[in-house]
Amino acid sequence: MYLTMFLSSVGFSIVIMSVWPYLQKIDPTADASFLGWIIASYSIGQMVASPLFGLWSNYRPRREPLVISTAISVAANCLYAYVHVPHSHNKYYMLTARALVGFGAGNVAVVRSYIAGATSLTERTSAMANTSACQAVGFILGPVFQTCFTLIGEEGVTWKFLRLQLNMYTAPVLFGALLGVVNIILIFAIFREHRVDDMGRQYKSVNSDGEGTSNAEGSIDHVAVVALNILFFVILFVFAVFETIATPLTMDMYSWTRKEAVFYNGIILSVIGIESVIVFMVVKTLSKKTGERAILHAGLLTVLVGFFILLPWGKKLPNIQWQEIKNNSIPRTAPSEMLAPFWNLPELQLSSNHTGEPVGCPVTQSWCLNTPMIYLAQYISSDVLIGLGYPVCNVMSYTLYSKVLGPKPQVSKGVYMGWLTASGSGARILGPVFVSQIYTHLGPRWAFSLICGVVVVSLLLLEIVYKRLIAFSVRYGRMQEENC
Repeated sequence: MYLTMFLSSVGFSIVIMSVWPYLQKIDPTADASFLGWIIASYSIGQMVASPLFGLWSNYRPRREPLVISTAISVAANCLYAYVHVPHSHNKYYMLTARALVGFGAGNVAVVRSYIAGATSLTERTSAMANTSACQAVGFILGPVFQTCFTLIGEEGVTWKFLRLQLNMYTAPVLFGALLGVVNIILIFAIFREHRVDDMGRQYKSVNSDGEGTSNAEGSIDHVAVVALNILFFVILFVFAVFETIATPLTMDMYSWTRKEAVFYNGIILSVIGIESVIVFMVVKTLSKKTGERAILHAGLLTVLVGFFILLPWGKKLPNIQWQEIKNNSIPRTAPSEMLAPFWNLPELQLSSNHTGEPVGCPVTQSWCLNTPMIYLAQYISSDVLIGLGYPVCNVMSYTLYSKVLGPKPQVSKGVYMGWLTASGSGARILGPVFVSQIYTHLGPRWAFSLICGVVVVSLLLLEIVYKRLIAFSVRYGRMQEENC
């Protein structure tokens, strides 16, 4: 199950760096807005599939949805490798391929449901932390795999009898397909159904309560369930915003070129990924002393501070692209009427750097003319804090959710886990849309202020439902809270 979670993350991240140049190569009619749909299609597919696979796992052995979903991902990766073959509408084939990869990744709900049902209450935090760590490692290694395959080059090798081009764009997805085949083999060879109650006593049946019916008596706290779905949505939403904003923010604020932004942010995100894995390991021990609710509260506060630090302060403005051309002959605080003659001069968008690429904050973003820059120290500090808070919130919300569900029949647990995964997928769809609109038109001050507001509301929600976020067995007096 850990491997399945890892492969799900790799499937998302392994093509993130190359999807735009590959799209431009196979279909020149595609623009940047269509790229956004291709990126979002993965999460849309996962959001649709998660409840379906969760429901499937309620009534049938989990091996079935696991194998079928992984097979869909394998086929979708192979389709991605062949999107260059059609003579037209190639971008839609790519869109379909990425959506199907995401659909296959909907098995995350089955994985989480299995782990929640196969662990006792005392084991669950550690198991959930390991699962989240595998997911984080997948996000880290996906771009690393992609970087290694760039050595093949854009042309690569062509096998005409298969009509297959093995190059830097197709090799990663074919590698992902190979890993998927290995995963299917392991599911058949190693995977075994297993289910225990909160005390660790094994059930005879994995899809019903069987002999443990008495342990599952009582209803699930649906207020707690809805609250945790909202909190999980917020957690993934703010992190999706953070990931999306990194490249345009650094290009605008620090005059980085596209290559520099991808390279430096890649290093930063890799370090954050390593930090996250360490945090996943630490919270397993820490939660035994303080409890999951307190750690979730601390994680949200850390994320709030991280985004608050990103708010622009001071008086220094970012470099404007046309200023470099004019050798700073126009003051940065020039009123709008002084800028009017320059709006329709395309040559002012040319850069004076050695690459010939426009750098700095585009004058077309009006906020660049009056919003102070975000210093690099602010950005790095924010990265560290968000990289600390996000994994804490992620694993604690999952753990609390599984404990609130308790040893109820898998008819409940599979579907509920599916909805939680769907909430996360929805957040990864809306996050980039939100930030692209607010940041582009209103600037970082509005974007990060709204994010801070969202996190504050989530903290208030946590305070309201704090006492309800307890394990099912604790709620009905079958276990003491200190053992949870």
